[in-house]
Amino acid sequence: MVKKIGGFRRKTRHKLSKPRRSKGKISVKKFFQTFADGDKVVLNAEPAVQKGMYFPKFHGKVGIIKKKIGRCYKVLIKDGKKEKVPLVHPVHLKKIKV
Repeated sequence: MVKKIGGFRRKTRHKLSKPRRSKGKISVKKFFQTFADGDKVVLNAEPAVQKGMYFPKFHGKVGIIKKKIGRCYKVLIKDGKKEKVPLVHPVHLKKIKV
């Protein structure tokens, strides 16, 4: 069998990169944002912070906050017919107004 070379961020050159003007320090407000159970969020990766990042396949998916665990949140998303629950840091989440 062929062994895959590369790791978590493999083949994500454009997906996990920032536009030139938005590079630099991230906002503290975004880093410490809070969510309530049942809030709808979009998984939007912040490439400057690797901790608490979800698998890149889920980039741009909409999910529902299920529970807070430590600093991170469990987010329920649909992957095809299956429901998955990645543990995501709030810096990688963006709230949707419904």
